[in-house]
Amino acid sequence: MTERLKILISPLFILFLALLLINDLFLKAAFHNALTGKLSDFSGLFIFPIFWSVIFPKRKLLVFISTGVLFTFWKCEYSEWLIQFLMRYFNIGRTVDLSDLVALPMLLLAWLYMENNSMRWSNPTLMVRLSAIFIGIVAIFSFCATSQLRYVQSFDQPQYILLKDPTLQEFHSYDEFEFHKRDSFLIVKINYLNIGKPVESDDYNKNRSIKNLDRDILHLIGDSASLVPSGTITLLTIGTEQALDSLKFNGGRLDGRFTRTKGGKRIMEGFYKMGLEDSTWIIRDTIGNHTMVKTFINGEANHIQYFSNDKLKSSSSINTRSDTIFNTCVQLATLILCMMGICYLLYKNYRNPVQGHFELKLGWKLLLCFVAPLVIWLFYMGIMLLLMSDGQDFFTIIATLFFIFIVFFPLMLVVVFLIKLGKEIDIFLYLLLFALACSALTVYIRLEALSN
Repeated sequence: MTERLKILISPLFILFLALLLINDLFLKAAFHNALTGKLSDFSGLFIFPIFWSVIFPKRKLLVFISTGVLFTFWKCEYSEWLIQFLMRYFNIGRTVDLSDLVALPMLLLAWLYMENNSMRWSNPTLMVRLSAIFIGIVAIFSFCATSQLRYVQSFDQPQYILLKDPTLQEFHSYDEFEFHKRDSFLIVKINYLNIGKPVESDDYNKNRSIKNLDRDILHLIGDSASLVPSGTITLLTIGTEQALDSLKFNGGRLDGRFTRTKGGKRIMEGFYKMGLEDSTWIIRDTIGNHTMVKTFINGEANHIQYFSNDKLKSSSSINTRSDTIFNTCVQLATLILCMMGICYLLYKNYRNPVQGHFELKLGWKLLLCFVAPLVIWLFYMGIMLLLMSDGQDFFTIIATLFFIFIVFFPLMLVVVFLIKLGKEIDIFLYLLLFALACSALTVYIRLEALSN
């Protein structure tokens, strides 16, 4: 194993690994062009088969062939059913773009690179082995890397509220709100709301944001207008930059049929139930060739279909909050099962150690204890990026790093100085076990927040 790890610290492998991380975490968000779109594919197809060939050296040819086949399948439309299934449990996604297959020759480059780096090292030092393991962990992290999200509640379907008897004579619209005066009424179009970090960016969270929308907006604009009593039906037509909206209010909330027309063509129609989307919504483009149909239950979208020239192109289900809670339970159970499996392997290695046992010098033991929390944190971040749909902000990430160091530095002292390590792989297993424990705790806390 230690002979094979050396390729993970070779210059070209580290170069492509760095390119993959920098591109996914920074360049894509900053530029979002064809170059950044392809760079991840080229880098990933180089490091992915090399990494797994190191883990499974006897299956090297199978790893490379499988990588090419799976990459092609992943990038074509035939994988849509698999994507829809996996998205219920993991934060993954992809864009159908067959031009990405231009990166496939990187597999040949990776194969030749492994063949040309087949020289052997005699008795590689512990530092070399630990460095290679660390690079391998960073590679796993890079496979899961994604961009962070902003905390803004936007609305796919228009949101309006109705107030009466406004005292201000002039209202100036801006990005967050648009104001329309009609006699004694003030109609406020809400484009977005600034919110705190949501537990989950879903329709359930959106519905909570608009539960008391008329009262909240009245408080935000600071006018002494009054709320329209519930039961008062008001029909209005509002001309906006987008189109002409026909609204029906019950009190201050949208309730009933909504239509949007542009150029004499109806481009959006649906129903509201006291501010929440209800039943079926139909959204068309201005030409009329493309149509999206969304189905809502209790204000939460649960199904979406896309049509082109009246032909169905795609259909997918959307997780409601109850679906998310169930899937989070599955994630927690999976993490616990993985922890149990690692505990079994550690126990097995403890009972059947290698001859003479695996020993480290005092200096290396102390270094390992200091470095281990960083490795655990990287593992933890990779798992969270895979499981969570919402990213973590910078301060949360740093706070998590400090928490992991405070908790697991003393635990690593116990592992390294008091527990007999049966095999060298036990170090890796303990690090993975602790990362899974942190992940399970985070998922449990998330489950509690989702259930409230």
